[in-house]
Amino acid sequence: MAAATIVHDTSEAVELCPAYGLYLKPITKMTISVALPQLKQPGKSISNWEVMERLKGMVHHHQFSTLRISKSTMDFIRFEGEVENRSMVRAFLACLDGKTIKLSGFSDILKVRAAEFKIDFPTRHDWDSFFRDAKDMNETLPGERPDTIHLEGLPCKWFARREAGAEKPSEDVLVRVFERFGEIRNVDIPMLDPYREEMTGRNFHTFSFGGHLNFEAYVQYREYAGFIQAMSALRGMKLMYKGEDGKAVACNIKVSFDSTKHLSDASIKKRQLERQKLQELERQREEQKRREKEAEERQRAEERWAGAYVPLRVCGWASAHVCAPARVWASAHVCAPARVWASACRWAGIRVRVLAYTAAGTPYRVRAPGPPQTQARGVRPVWVP
Repeated sequence: MAAATIVHDTSEAVELCPAYGLYLKPITKMTISVALPQLKQPGKSISNWEVMERLKGMVHHHQFSTLRISKSTMDFIRFEGEVENRSMVRAFLACLDGKTIKLSGFSDILKVRAAEFKIDFPTRHDWDSFFRDAKDMNETLPGERPDTIHLEGLPCKWFARREAGAEKPSEDVLVRVFERFGEIRNVDIPMLDPYREEMTGRNFHTFSFGGHLNFEAYVQYREYAGFIQAMSALRGMKLMYKGEDGKAVACNIKVSFDSTKHLSDASIKKRQLERQKLQELERQREEQKRREKEAEERQRAEERWAGAYVPLRVCGWASAHVCAPARVWASAHVCAPARVWASACRWAGIRVRVLAYTAAGTPYRVRAPGPPQTQARGVRPVWVP
């Protein structure tokens, strides 16, 4: 889509959703073709820029809003020009069509032909014949009949919520804008789905030449009448945004009817199942990363504190405050005088290993260690030399 252009004359703008500053403005383009002479002298060429300047001079006191080269060959140069309103199109065509240009350094005359731009927009015959002839469509079902509009090149900021810093388009705003033509059954903005690109292999983030982020959307009407009214209103129009300061800009958007059953119940259900699978895979990947991270932390802790043993002689319930290279709490349930070796590690959610043995070397059952709230009364740990 082309970049947004400044609009000086908004007299022909039609309201779309004034609450969000959105209007429709007629497309006022023309196609200009300049026939080129046969170049007889080698190394000599015709300057496209000079031809463009001559065309601008031919419209007298008027000015093009935009004028760009759409195609250039050895035989002709084709331009696309745009003006402020429809009434000016006729005036420009009268100044250009059938006229000639004389370039400096060339004896041949260049003929100019100009005509109103032919807009590429589907007609009622196009969608009626498509759905009538399609073998895999059931026109009794939503999404498999002419009820969904596919829009491309919509500026994200124009459809964002009225919140500070909001830049992503909102489905609620999209509904608010297009419910003007009829009750809406469903909408979809693919770029808002974080799994859609992985599901389809497409990139839904597109940029215009001005660097603004655009998006595509699907709008499904509940009734055929709403679809017809929306398509009729959008035909031959571009989208215009008028800010609170009164300044207006407009951009071209691409409008077509959906022929892919994008918002049919079967397609929606299929995308939901694919999304659930991707969410489950993502959850499994995150769980695997968490386990690997915990295992790595445990391994580092064991390597750091390997060999830090503290011999103690305890009786009954005992809580040992071990002053090893780090402060560690350890609890041991020992039924008789015993030697206890505490393998110390930092208390950070990692279980402290406490092994209790009798004098004969028989291991005792040890309770799961944890930081004790109070020291055990009547029990005094004794250092063993």
